[in-house]
Amino acid sequence: MTNQETAVGIAAAVAAGRLTASATIEAALARIAAVDPGVNAFTDVTAERARARAAALDAERAAGKPPGPLAGVPFAVKNLFDVAGLPTRAGSKINRTRAPAARDGALIRRLEAAGAILVGALNMGEYAYDFTGENAHDGPSRNPHDRGRMTGGSSGGSGAAVAAGLVPLTLGSDTNGSIRVPSAFCGTFGLKPTFGRLSRAGSFPFVASFDHLGPLARSVADLSFAYDAMQGEDPDDPWQAPRPVEPVTAALAQGTSGLRIAVAGGYFARGGEPDCFAAVRLAAEAVAATRSIEIPEAARARAAAFVITASEAAGLHLDRLRERPGDYDPAVRDRLIAGTTIPAAWVHRAQRFRSWYRARVLALFDEVDVILAPCTPCRALTIGQATMELDGVTVPARPNIGIFTQPISFIGLPVVAVPVRVGGGLPLAVQVIAAPWREDLALRVAGAIEAAGVGAAPVAG
Repeated sequence: MTNQETAVGIAAAVAAGRLTASATIEAALARIAAVDPGVNAFTDVTAERARARAAALDAERAAGKPPGPLAGVPFAVKNLFDVAGLPTRAGSKINRTRAPAARDGALIRRLEAAGAILVGALNMGEYAYDFTGENAHDGPSRNPHDRGRMTGGSSGGSGAAVAAGLVPLTLGSDTNGSIRVPSAFCGTFGLKPTFGRLSRAGSFPFVASFDHLGPLARSVADLSFAYDAMQGEDPDDPWQAPRPVEPVTAALAQGTSGLRIAVAGGYFARGGEPDCFAAVRLAAEAVAATRSIEIPEAARARAAAFVITASEAAGLHLDRLRERPGDYDPAVRDRLIAGTTIPAAWVHRAQRFRSWYRARVLALFDEVDVILAPCTPCRALTIGQATMELDGVTVPARPNIGIFTQPISFIGLPVVAVPVRVGGGLPLAVQVIAAPWREDLALRVAGAIEAAGVGAAPVAG
């Protein structure tokens, strides 16, 4: 196995007997040992567990049992997922004193049931309240394309591990952009499914009303295989929608045939560096999207998302803030404390606006099937960078990295982040946005952009 292998390629080789699961795991563990000290993607490596699972899978295959669709694929998860035997850190100092998880989170169990093999847990921004990938306790995850740059957050380790070729598949979470931002900065594909599509059981929450879990990978096919394996109702997650399993992998072959694809204008066509919009134009040309459409009141949606995020997150952390304030990253602690001061009337108005905004955006999907938009307003910033310049104005870096992702998370739409090559610089990405439950359409368009040669996930090193 090489660091360029996709999950689909590894699984096919294991299924055909050209490769053993044990060999894939040893190769992954060796690369993690050699490369990760400079990238800081992993906080925990579950080597013995992975070796035992690989040996069992090889024995099952030797006995004639058909391997799963992700047979032998090494994967890792953001450390807010429960991993049996490990305390669920959620990027924090405080959580390390919790009892180890008694069992794996639901999505880990489903991937392993499909043959994938967990090799560890990944660095993240503390309690997922982060767009940078910088962790005050474990150190920053580093962008494999330039180790002085951010990975983006809060799923920074998830993006870095794929981009560095440590594993072909990771899981992250996305509340305001935490899968899509690392995908953009690190140059990976990422899927934020519809809110309520995949089980969140066995993961540490941030903002319960718009947390999403999903995969990051090297190809659209890898995202699709992983997504299909993780679908299904879960009685342990009260927030999950009662939807049937709706596989998407077979639909990728349809490409963009018959689809109405538009580019988001207005709010999504300003406020970023020129190359971010050039990436959208390249993606639009690749799928023959000539129409422009405006998502109404996106700026207000972003403001309302800030209010709800701060308020819900603060409520979750009240006891910890009282008991152990000194054990928080000060930047996270201060945002949480600020959230406790938000008037209830503001939260109520933000939620009312959210309902109005969702209805207005969903109406757009009567006219189009998929919308393209920039993912971030810039390429990866320097680690520790506090400000950046957008449209000639100096603004705080941390909150403004997510200006294009927050208005979409806010109403739970499915989005694929697609890396797009613009010039020879650091990666950029485009959001491919669809109506609720139409992950298949977003993935079809993402696959067409990838196939056109515009979108590619480069492996660093």
